[in-house]
Amino acid sequence: MAPQAKIGPSILNADLANLAAESQKLLDNGADYLHLDVMDGNFVPNLTFGHPMVKCLRNHIKNAYFETHMMVNSPEQWIEPMADAGVNLYTFHIEPVKDVCNVCRLVQESGMKVGLAIKPATKVSVEELARYMEVADVVLVMTVEPGFGGQSFMADMMPKVEWLRCNYPNIDIEVDGGVGPKTIECCAKSGANMIVSGTAVVGAPDQRQAITQMREVVQRYLK
Repeated sequence: MAPQAKIGPSILNADLANLAAESQKLLDNGADYLHLDVMDGNFVPNLTFGHPMVKCLRNHIKNAYFETHMMVNSPEQWIEPMADAGVNLYTFHIEPVKDVCNVCRLVQESGMKVGLAIKPATKVSVEELARYMEVADVVLVMTVEPGFGGQSFMADMMPKVEWLRCNYPNIDIEVDGGVGPKTIECCAKSGANMIVSGTAVVGAPDQRQAITQMREVVQRYLK
């Protein structure tokens, strides 16, 4: 199936004290999925939330598509808890993992889709990624250093996106970090079809308009 344009707001930028209402508002305004940033304070220096909060959110929002972006040192540790919490797509960083294929297999066995995340300093190669692509559903190319919001978009990550789209035309390619109206065309032109956006959507005066405009840009470049 050809990749589809999807906009996933990062709820880390929302009012966490009113997360269910804020998340439902984003979905009502056209978000295709919710991007949940999970940080352990080790892989990245920040600390966010874990599976109990995700499960609470799922209890309030029954049918939305949840992606957890696992910025953690031991992603295998949280597979079953996140599956139990109702996560659909489990995206983890390959950098701290010794056996990526095994973690992918465990994610699949839990009933979730597999996402592989790559930090800006991580180089991608045919030899390395070819081992994972048969089991990966999404590749997430970070366009900022993971761990904190509000960073500037790193346009020099776009060759990774282009390389992935050229070599794996049917894979879902996601970008995350500093993506908004001013940077969305760069991402879409390079081949990204899944767009994570924080402040540019969550803090927009008109969330629906922001989501619609970004989706339209991505759709223009999808073949």
